[in-house]
Amino acid sequence: MDRTAFEAGLARDGYTPVSVSMEPNKINPEHLHPFDARLLVLEGSMTVTREDGPTRTYAAGEIFEMPRGTKHAEEAGESGATYLAGRRNKS
Repeated sequence: MDRTAFEAGLARDGYTPVSVSMEPNKINPEHLHPFDARLLVLEGSMTVTREDGPTRTYAAGEIFEMPRGTKHAEEAGESGATYLAGRRNKS
């Protein structure tokens, strides 16, 4: 997905954008967020393991959403991960 279109969608749907980078092979152990999240991977890759679904690796250009309160873990790929995250506190 195109970053400009992604950012327009975040604004339209009430998300606040945040840029994030993860070091290569960094693991964020299982956790949850008090907000809805929508992410666009910009560089590298990130593997997400969700309590309510399968493990999936997202590459540059791919997006995914995570409803608030969903337990999950994240792992950056061998070259790390840079992504644009949208956070929405209200639905």
